[in-house]
Amino acid sequence: MSQSVSLTFPDGSVRSFPAGATGKDVAESISKSLAKSAVAIAIDGAVRDLSDAVTDGKIEIITRKDQRALELIRHDAAHVMAEAVQELWPGTQVTIGPVIENGFYYDFAKNEPFTPDDLPKIEKKMKEIIARNAPFTKQIWSRDKAKEVFAAKGEQYKVELVDAIPEGQDLKIYHQGDWFDLCRGPHMASTGQVGTAFKLMKVAGAYWRGDSNNAMLSRIYGTAWADQADLDNYLHMLAEAEKRDHRKLGREMDLFHFQEEGPGVVFWHGKGWRIFQTLVAYMRRRLAADYQEVNAPQVLDTSLWETSGHWGWYQENMFAVKSAHAMTHPEDKEADNRVFALKPMNCPGHVQIFKHGLKSYRELPIRLAEFGLVHRYEPSGALHGLMRVRGFTQDDAHIFCTDEQMAAECLKINDLILSVYEDFGFKEIVVKLSTRPEKRVGSDALWDRAEAVMTDVLKTIEAQSEGRIKTGILPGEGAFYGPKFEYTLKDAIGREWQCGTTQVDFNLPERFGAFYIDSNSEKTQPVMIHRAICGSMERFLGILIENFAGHMPLWVSPLQVVVATITSEADAYGLEVAEALRDAGLNVETDFRNEKINYKIREHSVTKVPVIIVCGRKEAEERTVNIRRLGSQDQVSMGLDAAVESLTLEATPPDIRRKAEAKKAKAA
Repeated sequence: MSQSVSLTFPDGSVRSFPAGATGKDVAESISKSLAKSAVAIAIDGAVRDLSDAVTDGKIEIITRKDQRALELIRHDAAHVMAEAVQELWPGTQVTIGPVIENGFYYDFAKNEPFTPDDLPKIEKKMKEIIARNAPFTKQIWSRDKAKEVFAAKGEQYKVELVDAIPEGQDLKIYHQGDWFDLCRGPHMASTGQVGTAFKLMKVAGAYWRGDSNNAMLSRIYGTAWADQADLDNYLHMLAEAEKRDHRKLGREMDLFHFQEEGPGVVFWHGKGWRIFQTLVAYMRRRLAADYQEVNAPQVLDTSLWETSGHWGWYQENMFAVKSAHAMTHPEDKEADNRVFALKPMNCPGHVQIFKHGLKSYRELPIRLAEFGLVHRYEPSGALHGLMRVRGFTQDDAHIFCTDEQMAAECLKINDLILSVYEDFGFKEIVVKLSTRPEKRVGSDALWDRAEAVMTDVLKTIEAQSEGRIKTGILPGEGAFYGPKFEYTLKDAIGREWQCGTTQVDFNLPERFGAFYIDSNSEKTQPVMIHRAICGSMERFLGILIENFAGHMPLWVSPLQVVVATITSEADAYGLEVAEALRDAGLNVETDFRNEKINYKIREHSVTKVPVIIVCGRKEAEERTVNIRRLGSQDQVSMGLDAAVESLTLEATPPDIRRKAEAKKAKAA
């Protein structure tokens, strides 16, 4: 057995330590202050307890300032919460308490479920436990000992968890003072390192192991952060998100609704459909120069989906249908008994369109786009307004190109995606490359080629953006048929949304026997690139509503101007103003009701009308208008012609405005 351990530090230096030296020993050898602030170590990237013996490899000392410490803070907070609950309610059983995005939860078996009123009591007790600063210590128990101890404590769920741990795996027991729990770890050095930047958020019911046949448990959700400022920012974001909830704003703005008879599909109202069509029209204009817009059938025989591989890979997310006659008259031998599927994606249909007629290399790249309605099964509990639906419109496109054209096409797609996001005001973008998953199709050689090209493209994207676009790698997150770029944008309150994708696919053309005739008159399989910009148009609209808090840009807003009069004497002039704006192409309504003007303004502000033009006797006489903006108490007075010109320019979509400006500059 080696008498020493060789460790490589982040600065490249290499040092030897005695066998059995712990992470804390290593930290103390550097400085007492580092040892005091350390919460864990990482050996070759794997996070371990500070008390663990180090092994040969690259070592990092993790402090609370390290991003990786956040998961440890939340994990430890869950354990502290469990101890607090059992101190307050002896006899309560603890089950599992994992870290989740932005926080943690713990499930408890308790005779009476928790209520929101219990949360402040638990928080107070948690702060007491944290103040004790008890060290986390780890022991390895035998399976029999663990079952015996937990059974004696009445912790039947822990006994069941012990039985579920595979043979050969260590059973780790972590103590924090007298309290202990079964846990894989790692943990920080002591409960005091959790800090007080935490908050318990809500209580809920949850079935044991997610199975409705099992007992209902009581779940407590919490959030925890490295410091109070981060916690405050998160809570502020949640409050903002609640105010911006697109479902609430959708009702207030009269855009859409959902109902039980159509779970996960949208009932668009007039104003909502107008926004939707504005988005589609904008995207159509952006694609017009380079893409052919096509439309593939929505219902196709399952044999096509078997050929594509979706029936095998994706079947649980698909809807299958038969004719009603075939289902109700199985004895009818003439009935069409075939099983069809509602398309969950557009790509197989686009391959069929590409295959129709012989294609030459001179025609490539061929770019086919579709605003195709697709259907995917989502569990009812996962449905969430426009963000997660069962039927949605995908701004899908597929590029058929040569291998040599692949990099250039990916860069062209990137430029288009970034330009579209910028037109909607999104400037903080992250582009990540998702590489080959464990379960995949295609040879390693094809994956090597695709990943090499896309890695080079990613470097080019980063270089061309001059640091404005962040990039990264998502190992193993690619589609089963090829690697992909994922585009994530950040909204006005800091939330991240993954929208656009670019996916290279060598598999689908091969499965369907798609080919073109190359320069040597040989049949050659094309590279197929899947790309989406908005992704789901419904979801993208939901993101826009929340990003702008319903204060939509004038060019997107379904109702752009309301002309409201102060007195009936101004009604005739109000009609003239409305007509002038309509003639200029704006969406305008009038409000000549016998109500006070402040009442009218408040009412239209609730429905998020961006511009309210107020006309009274004075404005009618002077042929002026008073312009009030949504969310502002200020009002601007200007002449009618100037107002029409200004609002018309503002209501012009950015792509049309750019073309007009370019044409004007060229003429000059």
